[in-house]
Amino acid sequence: MKKILLFLGAFIFMVGCNNLMNTPTKKVEEFLNKYQTMDSKVLDQLDYSLDQDYELSDTQKENYKTIMKKQYKDLIYTIKEETVDGDTATVRVEIEVYDYSKAISESDNYLMNNQDEFIKEDGTVDKEKFLDYKIDLMSKSNDRVKYTLNLTLTKKDDTWTMNDITEIDRQKLHGIYSY
Repeated sequence: MKKILLFLGAFIFMVGCNNLMNTPTKKVEEFLNKYQTMDSKVLDQLDYSLDQDYELSDTQKENYKTIMKKQYKDLIYTIKEETVDGDTATVRVEIEVYDYSKAISESDNYLMNNQDEFIKEDGTVDKEKFLDYKIDLMSKSNDRVKYTLNLTLTKKDDTWTMNDITEIDRQKLHGIYSY
């Protein structure tokens, strides 16, 4: 009899814990924690994205990946509000990330004002040299910026799942959103 009661108690505890993890806020925390812990799926998505960028050399891709890993690891977030409406939910979260958009803007302005430093003999801009400059400037960036994300979720079969994030939210997570 004790074994049956112990089994039932353990079963109820496990079911109860699963329900505690099945909230919109917990799902958003899971999602953001995957960035902070550099989950293999997050890194695979980053690799895929970099593989699609044909302007970057292999070395530039590795340097950019290092910058993004720093971004992910140092991501700070605060859940601000959860709104549930039936089988849909929105979780408003404030994130703090490195402000790489500032470095990108500074590098673009530097190029405009100092084109002679990046001009090849044939008169065209040396994109590789400029991208090296831009990535180097990003890697030295320690300024941080705060953004608000409104992440949406849908409940299917009593389980909350994250909807795909918008391109703007992705840019914010990467710190490259131009504000």
